[in-house]
Amino acid sequence: MSKGVTLEGYLGTASENDVSIDLGSSEVYNKDELKDAVIQIKCKFASMAGCELKSIRYAGDEAANDENLKRMNDIDKDAGYTQVAEFMMDFHTPENPEGLTLEADRDYTDYQWWLARTADGGWNIVSFGY
Repeated sequence: MSKGVTLEGYLGTASENDVSIDLGSSEVYNKDELKDAVIQIKCKFASMAGCELKSIRYAGDEAANDENLKRMNDIDKDAGYTQVAEFMMDFHTPENPEGLTLEADRDYTDYQWWLARTADGGWNIVSFGY
């Protein structure tokens, strides 16, 4: 499998040519750390059958604050997260979103993805949605 390509892209079940990935600029995280977070999001998104990914963007360092970190630790009380990041996604749902709690044939914009990690761990998706 080629590095940087999702399973869907590799198998030809989804085109990644039109997907916009914007890592922005960060003083908190380097590009590789942000890319690792995007990989986690894309892997989870792949389970949303039939949805078409349009874009993912880092929401900015402003969201990587103590208040949001506390919120992630409140959601997952045993995790002991030390860092948090927010990403935004735009995507389109299929006409029959079977098994999804999303509206059919709709564009979703600014769909939030909250990830957190411990000092010695990788990114975990803690929460996503509006």
